[in-house]
Amino acid sequence: MASNMSENSKFALPVNNDGETNVLSMIYRFFKKVSIVGAVYLVGYMQWSVAWLIGPVILSVMRDQWRKENEYRRNIAKIAAVSSEKDVVLARLDDLPAWVFFPDVERAEWLNRILLQVWPNVNHFAKTLLKDLIEPAVAESLSNYKLNGFKFERMILGTIAPRVGGVKVYDKNLSRNEIIMDIDLFYAGDCDISFVLQRIRAGIKDLQIHGMLRVIMKPLITKMPLVGGLQVFFLNNPSIDFNLVGAADILDMPGFSDILRRCIVEQVANMMVLPNKLPIKLSDEIPTVDLRLPDPEGVLRIHLVQAQNLMKKDVSMIGKGKSDPYAVITVGAQQWKTKHIDNDINPRWEYWCEARVLQSLGQALEIEVFDKDDGNNDDKLGRCSLDIAQVVRGGRVDTWQTLQQAKHGKVHLRLSWHRLSSELSDLNRAILETQLVKNSELSSAVLSVYIDSCKNLPNARAQSKPDPYLQITVGKKTQNSAVQMRTDRPVYEIGHSFLVHNPNVDTLEIKVVDQKTGSQLGILTYSIAALLKQNELTLLTQPINLQKSGPESKIILALQLKILKEAIKEEDYEEEGQPQTPPPAPESPPAAPAVAPNADSTDAAPPTNTAPSAELKNIDENTDNGSGKSVPVEEIVREVSSPQESQPHESDTPKLVHRVSSLTTSAGEAGLGRILLSLRYSVLNQTLYVVVHKIMNIPLKDPTNVPDPYVKLYLLPGRAKDSKRKTIVVKDSCMPEYDESFEWVIPLAELHSRQLEVTVATHKGFLGGSPVIGQVVVHLNQYDFREAKTLWLDLLPEMTPRD
Repeated sequence: MASNMSENSKFALPVNNDGETNVLSMIYRFFKKVSIVGAVYLVGYMQWSVAWLIGPVILSVMRDQWRKENEYRRNIAKIAAVSSEKDVVLARLDDLPAWVFFPDVERAEWLNRILLQVWPNVNHFAKTLLKDLIEPAVAESLSNYKLNGFKFERMILGTIAPRVGGVKVYDKNLSRNEIIMDIDLFYAGDCDISFVLQRIRAGIKDLQIHGMLRVIMKPLITKMPLVGGLQVFFLNNPSIDFNLVGAADILDMPGFSDILRRCIVEQVANMMVLPNKLPIKLSDEIPTVDLRLPDPEGVLRIHLVQAQNLMKKDVSMIGKGKSDPYAVITVGAQQWKTKHIDNDINPRWEYWCEARVLQSLGQALEIEVFDKDDGNNDDKLGRCSLDIAQVVRGGRVDTWQTLQQAKHGKVHLRLSWHRLSSELSDLNRAILETQLVKNSELSSAVLSVYIDSCKNLPNARAQSKPDPYLQITVGKKTQNSAVQMRTDRPVYEIGHSFLVHNPNVDTLEIKVVDQKTGSQLGILTYSIAALLKQNELTLLTQPINLQKSGPESKIILALQLKILKEAIKEEDYEEEGQPQTPPPAPESPPAAPAVAPNADSTDAAPPTNTAPSAELKNIDENTDNGSGKSVPVEEIVREVSSPQESQPHESDTPKLVHRVSSLTTSAGEAGLGRILLSLRYSVLNQTLYVVVHKIMNIPLKDPTNVPDPYVKLYLLPGRAKDSKRKTIVVKDSCMPEYDESFEWVIPLAELHSRQLEVTVATHKGFLGGSPVIGQVVVHLNQYDFREAKTLWLDLLPEMTPRD
């Protein structure tokens, strides 16, 4: 018993017995009780509804509970931060440091002792960092929420230093010129930071930061200090928590705290969460551009297709309604948000985005799903995470991910990993692949920009040097640099990377702007196509004259362009290297056996092999007409003499063609008749076109009851209402003709997994019903429908329930 008491005493929080504090506490409790009694009396005196009393009570209880949970978590973290690691292990077996769980993570108590020793000297550096970088960025971010006047007043870091839970040093899959290590960093200190917001003084205490920090030492040199520089960054957004004190304590509700926390996380991400890095130069022998010019490893292309079976969060008059879901996609500091879909627990977003990945090892893709509500308090419907290294190994990943922190729900993701190349020959292929997705502007290259400095800038004001900063724009994305005060020769030494849709037409625009006046001091418009003529698509550091500026005004920069390569498996990339012949197009539907055994083999051509990637440039011109519509059956021709890849493309070359017969004498295998369809897929428009031409030889069982046939079509799987199409009804006919065309917008990557259900029914049924005459299902992976196909198909008995 005594032993247990002594152990527990190590973790008991110190009690403040100061008399002044006790008096203030008693006064606070007294006025709190008086306020409660007064509120109850006021409600009764004014004869208000009881809801005026219950509402504040519920909010107060929720607020107290939320604060108690946060305070308990912070206290535990603070105790762990001030205690030795041995005590932490003995006291909390459920919260062990990283080196206990992972054998390749080593203890770093020696590093913790060093941090404790130097921590008092870090205080001055932290003040400068908070004042010069964090304060203006947070103030600008808060202004978006109409919260103005943010300013730090006091910044004291306290005596508790950060702790390192473990260090992992990588020894595999590395360049000989670098050292990579991950540091499990945790800070739960006694800092005292005060700030002003909206002329209200407030403060932050119990600040906690936890994240995996990566340090890359490169390049290695032969002179002291043996390392040319450091690159320091978080792989993913660190978790940040804090407690508001002072006047802001009244506003310490989840909504206000979340806004402030979100702004702080954004600024930390902009500084040192991938793809942003904090470079530190250690040797003058290493050019700064080597440390600061971004060098992406690849691009992760993300297609968030849909979600299913999400939780119902909205409340209606008759109980729980549905949700209005949207998703937030996060890769490091990069974030995207889908549109919200009203009143749907099975939303289909079809959202595309691309992430620049500088370090795939250890970085994760995170998906969070929310229910859109009024205000900023959106309900969380779950989250999931996927290791990017898994996508790198597979090349392409098509997966359903179950949502965590939710009772049920899952999301459908299609991911592809694209390595980068300096070969100009890869550009045409990359541009063509971006055209396969109709509803999103994808990239074909990555542009890395390093800006060293500007020289001889003009003055924006008389007898005063400018305060210049840079606006760097590629496409729709703009990055701003920090402001350099009172100088016409600003030094920036910054690097950024941009996704480029088409290097042949896109441009890089750099504006030099004076902060005080907002006037433009100079501009550089650089055509990215000029880089295609440079050796290895790289422009080495050099000065370039600024336009609309002084006669001697220059900007010193370096540029590098990398082309996206197609997604292939890691083992294929390592074993085969650069293939002598381009591999098949990944989006082309795979060849398969005949989709329907009842298709007329004399009328339909056999499945053709998938065309190689070298022929992809001819897909659109060979298959898409100007109007994008299917043509009548008499004009549809199919080449049957040779495979597609061996055919000449000259327009004057004679071709052996076969016209599909528009007549048939057969009633089909089941004796229910035959239907004539034309199908074609337009790569340019991402659209499947279907023409229902005619039906022949419908059996006539009762001469007094001739059918009134019509055709309805569904895209499977799902049988969604928005995929339903229907022809007109032809009265009293066993040989109806329609020649009606229908279309569905489908990404090419999905085409091979879909089926077309064709049902023939008669409008003459009992009590207005529509009995089914016959049905056929066309699997769209049967042929390469990028060339129009016309098929006679036998109608079979109905196999699936009707809507």
